[in-house]
Amino acid sequence: MPNITFVSTDGVEETHSLEVGESIMRTALNNDVSGIVAECGGACACATCQVLIAPDWLAKLPPPDVMEISMMDDDAGERGMTRRLSCQILATEDLDGLVVHIPSSQY
Repeated sequence: MPNITFVSTDGVEETHSLEVGESIMRTALNNDVSGIVAECGGACACATCQVLIAPDWLAKLPPPDVMEISMMDDDAGERGMTRRLSCQILATEDLDGLVVHIPSSQY
């Protein structure tokens, strides 16, 4: 069972375990992670579940598909990280230890 660490904008970290195949968004919602709004519930229709991913983790993630890309205003994230929709990242064992940062705004 992989562990994912969420880092809030004020630097508070919380780590949660998730089942392989579960989305990072679902884990955030199930654990009341502040800053993940997820208005559409994971349908890739609102872009309110954004997370920032450090460049060294990007190779372990599947690339964003056309729907995810179309939901994002741009690919540039805060603090030199890449912005992704957490509803589109499903847990694998390879993601154990992943750290995602919550952006300052989902809007």
